[in-house]
Amino acid sequence: MMPDSLRKAAVAGQFYPANCQEITATIKHFNQDFQKIDLSETVKSIVPRAVIVPHAGYIYSGFTANMAYQFLKKAKAKRIIVIGPSHHHYFKGISGAYYEKYETPCGDLKIDSAYLFALSKEFNILFEPKAHAHEHSTEVQMPFIQHYFKESEVIELVYSDISVKTLANIVYALLSNPENLVVISSDLSHFHTLERAKQLDHSCLKAIETLDIEYFRQGCEACGILGIQAVILAANKLKLKSTLLDYRTSADASGDTSSVVGYLSAMLY
Repeated sequence: MMPDSLRKAAVAGQFYPANCQEITATIKHFNQDFQKIDLSETVKSIVPRAVIVPHAGYIYSGFTANMAYQFLKKAKAKRIIVIGPSHHHYFKGISGAYYEKYETPCGDLKIDSAYLFALSKEFNILFEPKAHAHEHSTEVQMPFIQHYFKESEVIELVYSDISVKTLANIVYALLSNPENLVVISSDLSHFHTLERAKQLDHSCLKAIETLDIEYFRQGCEACGILGIQAVILAANKLKLKSTLLDYRTSADASGDTSSVVGYLSAMLY
């Protein structure tokens, strides 16, 4: 099942810097901007069990993602499970990265393969190598995790054709274990005008804020919608709360309002 001991970084230099010093400098810059945000003491005190983060290039969505990691880093975790949609390879089910380590420009992360094997027996988690070979939705999270969680191990789960119920059962099991933190990766609407994108994305934001998946029916076009719905269902079962952290579009970075992509980050606690 393990053809190679290393899940190699496939999109370094494209979605995020290939150089460790550049990654460190980029995150430092995000944190300087983060410090300027006026957050309430109530929000500052939150320690999340799970976060929802975007997965575009750091120039577009890195700040939004980093904001979630600023809160997540307060939680001590043995392992962090990153769950994202497959963009390049169609298959039925969900696949785990059955490797020993996960490559990042700042050093390899240890994969908790023993836990993954145990999880796979319970939930039939496959190994689809093509699902991991070029998948950015999960990979772009790893440099953040390497930066903030030096001691934690990781698991990468990539889903394709899967039911929300099946995925929600997996997320529920993961969040029921206090040693775990869960990262759900998703962007929002793609390639609409700024005005239209905000209309569509509002339903996604409302669903996450209220933990009510009925709002998704009002036009939410998130590419990782299954993951978001799954974590909402699990959160309701576990009686977790939700707080939105950041929302923006690619227009904030590019200035192009004619065809934008939406990004959000949120935490469940």
